[in-house]
Amino acid sequence: MIAPAKVNLALHVTGRRVDGYHLLDSLVAFSSHGDLLEVEGGAEDDFFVSGHFAAHVPIGETNLVTRARDLLRETFGERAGAPVHLHLEKNLPVASGIGGGSADAAAALRLLVRHWQIDVDEVALAELGLRLGADVPMCLSSKPLLARGIGEALEELPHFPALPLVLVNPNIPLSTPDVFSGLERRDNAPLPALDTFPDTASAAKWLEAARNDLEEPACRLVPQIRDVLGALGEAGALAARMSGSGATCFGVFGSSHKARQAASVLEARHPDWFVLATQTTAPEHGQTEHSQIEHDHAHYARA
Repeated sequence: MIAPAKVNLALHVTGRRVDGYHLLDSLVAFSSHGDLLEVEGGAEDDFFVSGHFAAHVPIGETNLVTRARDLLRETFGERAGAPVHLHLEKNLPVASGIGGGSADAAAALRLLVRHWQIDVDEVALAELGLRLGADVPMCLSSKPLLARGIGEALEELPHFPALPLVLVNPNIPLSTPDVFSGLERRDNAPLPALDTFPDTASAAKWLEAARNDLEEPACRLVPQIRDVLGALGEAGALAARMSGSGATCFGVFGSSHKARQAASVLEARHPDWFVLATQTTAPEHGQTEHSQIEHDHAHYARA
């Protein structure tokens, strides 16, 4: 099952709760590329990680895939008792603002519920996901949506265009708490009114009136983000912005062909960057269960 990259097309920080959690207003979409998670029965529990970014994946109690497995066992007891072998192919950079760990956790919940034949509805599964992290419920959906609150109040968007994107990361991890700590204000205006976008150009134009409030504090921590945004603009992006808490940025392009062309240019100019030509998935697709990840037009730094 693909654990697709989560792209925050816009992210407004609108407040902060007394428990320290920030209140957000965000437009989220999911790409057709991501990590890949597989499960099969085994003699004992096992978790194996491969892929370009495998060395950066934490193993043990902090890993969200194994935490998802253990949460299902805690919740459903003997129905989730059989040992499982879990294999994660880590294709997305870690700590990069595109929800890799949360998407992996969501894929683990779905795969294991199916593997163990547990009957659980979507609401209950989302509640379990929220116990693993604020972004997990939206990753369980993997559809274009508006996310509010701490990320748990979700409104799916039935009409939203598939956007050709290029994702770029300078291969520098960023700590989400560090980025939030750098915010100069936390009571910003919410997202502008959301229209029905007939095409990519209209969505890109709307993005000009939106923002990512985490972009400025992230750029102070990793100035190379500005270089990435500038490079996407020079490559022809209709709009370019940082996703989530960074340092991954995205550029919206007029077509998939233009996105692939731009990715090729960026790969040649910046061989030390992670570059991926992709597109967001349409609302009707949601969480995918492809047998293999799409590898076309992906470039991983030669580090």
